[in-house]
Amino acid sequence: MKNWNAKTMITELNERSREIFRLIVDAYVETGEPIGSRAISRQLGTKLSPATVRNVMSDLEESGMLYAPHTSAGRLPTDAGLRMFVNGLMEVGNLTTRERDNIKGQFAGSSSSFKEVLEQATEALSGLTGCASLVLAPKTESPLKHIEFVSLSPGRALVVMVTESGIVENRIIQTPEKLSPSGLVQASNFLSARLVGRTVGEAYDEIITELEQNRAELDVLTKHAVESGLATWSGNADSDGIQGSLIVRGQANLLEDVSALQDLERIRSLFTTLETKKEMLKLLSLTDTAEGVQIFIGADNQLFNFAGISVVVDSFQSSSEQVIGAIGVIGPTRMNYARIIPMVDYTAKLIGRMIS
Repeated sequence: MKNWNAKTMITELNERSREIFRLIVDAYVETGEPIGSRAISRQLGTKLSPATVRNVMSDLEESGMLYAPHTSAGRLPTDAGLRMFVNGLMEVGNLTTRERDNIKGQFAGSSSSFKEVLEQATEALSGLTGCASLVLAPKTESPLKHIEFVSLSPGRALVVMVTESGIVENRIIQTPEKLSPSGLVQASNFLSARLVGRTVGEAYDEIITELEQNRAELDVLTKHAVESGLATWSGNADSDGIQGSLIVRGQANLLEDVSALQDLERIRSLFTTLETKKEMLKLLSLTDTAEGVQIFIGADNQLFNFAGISVVVDSFQSSSEQVIGAIGVIGPTRMNYARIIPMVDYTAKLIGRMIS
């Protein structure tokens, strides 16, 4: 058996082998079922006989790109074969205007809350791709560049925070109803003087101590606003000392084609793996060190090592081009990569624009 695997140069396949392999992959993506030489011959018209197609399929199987799930059955692409197809044969098209508008439409009316933007993005990808979607956003500890309170109505204010890495977050907080606009300005000035150039974590204890000991020259109402705003931005790390959030949507999409108990167990194990923060950071580190959309196929990938499952993921960046998270989809290895890759790419770029 030749040891081509996914590292085989696509140029080593002649035109006939490429065309046959492409038809096999297309059939697999569409139906998930093996396809035989006679069916391929019919698709090719009078160009090649079933016997000729069978010989080519035999060569591709020997090269590790195809396998026979059952004796005398048709052939399916291996994970290595899919990797080779994605890397060298697949033609990734551009999204249509309608597809772009559909994705943008999912964000209509967004309050610009970082978490809400991410939740809307995962919902959009899951709905459009028919796969499960996930987004990873570790809690950044970037120093603050600007913080401001904006009055919305009696008892409600908007806290706007801009970090030096370019992330913009808006949060609505409850404030005392009798708090005047000047009190909000005073709260903004108080926090700005202590937080700008520092992280919330660095200044939190100092500010709380100052408030508790009444060393801050603030009235009771303004002090309450400061405490509410500060609580909005501070967060506690988990037991591993890792801060961040993982949002997964559309898990049910992975169950539609499940036909065996072992498939169900594999998917359950996958989501258990995803819920661990260390795996989240591993995913982000892989996207941080590479350019563009990353594709992890079946057991042939370095991420989850789950046969039958693929992950397509891309990072999104702040205005200062710092990677601050990753978004992607999880689905069967027979997912429509040519359609999903540009969707993930566009959504990641859209998130970057919305949070900057």
